[in-house]
This record gives sequence, C-alpha cells and structure tokens, in this order.
Amino acid sequence: MPKGIETIIQIAIALLGAYVTAFWFSLVVWTFRDIQKRSKDVIVQILATFLVLLFNLPGLLLYTVLRPPETLAEAYARSLEEESLIQDIEDRQACPNCKYKIEPDFAVCPSCGTQLRQVCPSCNHLLNLGWRVCPYCGKQ
Repeated sequence: MPKGIETIIQIAIALLGAYVTAFWFSLVVWTFRDIQKRSKDVIVQILATFLVLLFNLPGLLLYTVLRPPETLAEAYARSLEEESLIQDIEDRQACPNCKYKIEPDFAVCPSCGTQLRQVCPSCNHLLNLGWRVCPYCGKQ
C-alpha cells in the first residue's frame, strides 16, 4: 500500500476514534445531568452514570428505560397543581340543603332559600350561623 493512502487511513482512524471518544464522553455527561434533574439520591446518580460509562449505548438504552419518568421540577409543578386543585375544591362552598354552588358572601341559598348566614345587628357583617360572637365588632 502506498505511503500516502496509509497516512490517510491512519488520520481517518484517529478522527473516528476521537469522534467515538467525544460521543461516549458526551453520553456520560448527558446522563449525569439528566439523572441530577430526576433524582436527589447520589447513589442513583452515580449508578446511572457508571451504567453509561461502562456500557456506552446499551447502558444509555437501559438508563432511558429505568430512569424516573419526570424531572424533579415537573414533579414539583405537578404537586403544586394538585394542591391548587384541592384548595379550589375545598374553597368551593355548597348549600347544605340542595348542594347548589354558593358564594362566600351569600346570606341565603338562591336555589332553595336556606339561610346560610345571619347579619350582625351591630356592624351588618355576615356571620356563620354557629358563631356566638361577631369577629368584626365583638358583639354577641
């Protein structure tokens, strides 16, 4: 084989080796960053990174199958959304008689006429029926 072709083949092999090494290193770094976003457990982070470090593409495939389905930020956002929905459900009030949706400032149910609150004779604020003392003016 001529000397020029042999040199070109050596350069091509060196470039291919450099590319494969850079690709392998990039997979390891991506895996480490990804698992940090998905788990706070340091042991899980190390194991996932070593899985890709040792087994390269098959390790990455195995990691993508086993990794947590959502990031910590996504899990936090989902929990905030769930808590907000629960708060909305708890804040919604309904008539104890007919279950019609009522507003917090209703004195009677607009659907069935059930008395929901009473008016304080002193300050005219709406009071819950079970209250013995007005929290606004202190009168009984």
